[in-house]
Amino acid sequence: MMRLRARFGAGGLVLLSALCLPSASARDLDQDQALRLRQAGVIQPLEQLVRSALARYPGARLLEAELEEEHGVYVYEVELLTAGGVVRELELDARDGRILKDEEDD
Repeated sequence: MMRLRARFGAGGLVLLSALCLPSASARDLDQDQALRLRQAGVIQPLEQLVRSALARYPGARLLEAELEEEHGVYVYEVELLTAGGVVRELELDARDGRILKDEEDD
């Protein structure tokens, strides 16, 4: 199973794929699957949802983003580093950008 990872650095968005352990509750999507879903209009562009997540925490920066399918729902898991140095983990509905979870990461 492949996991779609997005990292933002000085050069912009870079997508990386890495092996991951299978999960009973979530299915990780690779970049080809994500692209097909985006082109079909099923999910919103990652960049659009990341902007929305960053606006929630002014001065924050993106650490990581992953696309998964959880119980038939496409979800972006997004990790942010806030201006105060706190890592936040957000889960966003990839179809409409709704925030499903927002908590401090351990």
